[in-house]
Amino acid sequence: MRGRDDGERLGAAELGTELGERATLVQFSSAFCAPCRATRRVLGEVAGMVPGVAHVEIDAEARLDLVRRLEILRTPTVLVLDAAGRVVRRAAGQPRRADVIAALGEAV
Repeated sequence: MRGRDDGERLGAAELGTELGERATLVQFSSAFCAPCRATRRVLGEVAGMVPGVAHVEIDAEARLDLVRRLEILRTPTVLVLDAAGRVVRRAAGQPRRADVIAALGEAV
């Protein structure tokens, strides 16, 4: 996962749901993306293990405004947000569970 982002901030209005109390894992997916399904499983498991962490999946095709604003180039792309909604890490492609947990360490 890439290091600190440019300080872009996302909130409940953009995500369509509330942020996690401590951090939020935001996944951009597309309909026919096999790695997106595996990513959904990994992020869901991590969010279930770490109190105060939420997982939000966004359909990239339905939210082209966010895709352009955040320069999402492929799916899956995962953003790690801190409690205030600031993007602190991002990664394209299917992440490993250990990498997600390490990235959360920066956000909480």
